[in-house]
Amino acid sequence: MHQWPVATFGSRTDTTPGTMGQEESHNEEMDLAQIQELCIVFMKECPSGALHLHELRRIFGVSSTSAEESLYIETVFHSFDTNQDNALDFLEYVAALHLIFRGNLEDRLKWSFKMYDKDGNGKLDKQEVKRLIRILYKIKLQTNDVSMSPSEICDRIFELVDQNNDGQITLSEFMEGAQKDQWVMNMLKLDVNVTGWVNQNCLKQS
Repeated sequence: MHQWPVATFGSRTDTTPGTMGQEESHNEEMDLAQIQELCIVFMKECPSGALHLHELRRIFGVSSTSAEESLYIETVFHSFDTNQDNALDFLEYVAALHLIFRGNLEDRLKWSFKMYDKDGNGKLDKQEVKRLIRILYKIKLQTNDVSMSPSEICDRIFELVDQNNDGQITLSEFMEGAQKDQWVMNMLKLDVNVTGWVNQNCLKQS
């Protein structure tokens, strides 16, 4: 039986400034052959045609004892479960791969917005933003020096992004704010080092 490759949480490692464009293009994007390979893994591992949450947790190496990582991967799972049947079918799986590995910045930001927007009303309030920031905060504390608390991060995001100060962030405010400020971009563009995971692990094990 094919062993699932394991992903790791955390920010991707940036390339050096001088070669960033070329290396990012090379390292950050999967080519179609690699996506095809993951599709074959899906068909082998999920003959029923459905990938369930516990299987996705296994793919990402999320332990059941890590509440924050479990909540995060559950949010990822539901963001791609477009028909809300608590399983990813093959088309949803392929769409997820293409978005995560080959999606442009605009598409990734739209996906991030959807992840934050827990009630699906098209606007983010502070509770929704703080909920995901808390999860990411605890994950990032394991690998990074985080100097601000989740509440401070949330307040700072709203100061910079909520243009009309109505206490809610629309998709357009979200997109514009992220592209204007690098700190905001780093906070809002959710990232789980899956590209590096596949390059390092999947191809070795397949």
